Amino acid sequence: MSKRLKVAHIITRLELGGAQQNTLYCCEHHNRKKYDVILICGEGGQLDEGARWIKDCRKYFLSELKHPLSPFWDWMALRRLTEILRLEQVELVHTHSSKAGILGRLAAKRAGVPHILHTIHGWGFYPGQFFALRWLYQALERWAAKFTEVLIAVSAENKETGLAAGIGRPEQYEVIHSGVEPKKYLLSQAETLAARKKFKTENRPTVLVLSNFKKQKSPLDVVAAAEALAPRLPNVLFLWAGDGPLMEEVKKRIEISGLKDNFNLLGWHDQIAELLAASDVLLLTSIYEGLPRVVLQAMAASKPVVATSVSGTPEAVENGVSGFLHRPHETAAMAESLYQILSKPALAKKMGAAGKKRLTGTFQIALMLKAIEKVYAKVAG
Repeated sequence: MSKRLKVAHIITRLELGGAQQNTLYCCEHHNRKKYDVILICGEGGQLDEGARWIKDCRKYFLSELKHPLSPFWDWMALRRLTEILRLEQVELVHTHSSKAGILGRLAAKRAGVPHILHTIHGWGFYPGQFFALRWLYQALERWAAKFTEVLIAVSAENKETGLAAGIGRPEQYEVIHSGVEPKKYLLSQAETLAARKKFKTENRPTVLVLSNFKKQKSPLDVVAAAEALAPRLPNVLFLWAGDGPLMEEVKKRIEISGLKDNFNLLGWHDQIAELLAASDVLLLTSIYEGLPRVVLQAMAASKPVVATSVSGTPEAVENGVSGFLHRPHETAAMAESLYQILSKPALAKKMGAAGKKRLTGTFQIALMLKAIEKVYAKVAG
């Protein structure tokens, strides 16, 4: 083993998401006295350019590594990953996301990498998924766990779900919550006023939605919640940052509902601190998650949260204390919670303060990284 442990992080694609941002944070902030760092990912993500600027980290952007299932491209990606890991003589592989988690771990096994770890940023299978696809994903995860030293779960719920599906053994799991940098989301009063002016949210009760337009995030539920809320708060604004395949369907639903003036669809937007400052409450309608980064970002900015009670979200948000939690698709109840927060400034302030206070331990990204490096030290000696 070299003086520095040679670590390769593998992720499917650097989209604008929590798993990707936390992976890049690890690549940038690993202790370089202890770790020689490599990043391997598919190409074409929104965060590619930022990744290229990370110092003292070799990067491989693979055209073969793609999201959709494809026997041809998956085989090509597996060959390329194996080749890189052998060439670099990697000593520890740390995979992220479902596709890279399977291919990356198999490549590491084929390349003879001594230590293989995987972080579960939410499972690729979920309730309501087509049963054959759900069975396939669970079978692949059970198989890959057999040659994985440590399974890092970003929430206790992800660990419990994995074990219930027969994935790994209890002693393989380490629960390390995803983290954020709290200070990044606290803006001054002047900066807050500037953000309100920039996004035209002055004197308007504003709901922030930070999610893509994919089935996982159930974007049509956002519109349904708006339909229930708008009659009570006619000037409410839904400030929505994100994009995805369901965008056109969402636009049509907004148009039909007569809510065009109640929505500002921004597309992809990376100025999260500004968006939070310009808003009063965060809404998240996901049907499954790992531990959503946007919830932690809102808590860091002292904003209350209305979200679905899925996966790791209840481990961050205390129902009735720092926000309100509901089952997926309970849009009328979500609208009521939004109304309570937007119509009662004292309640919003109290909940926001409670959320900020809760951001301790590995909810802070620097402590998350220390916990991950502690696992590295444990398995690699």
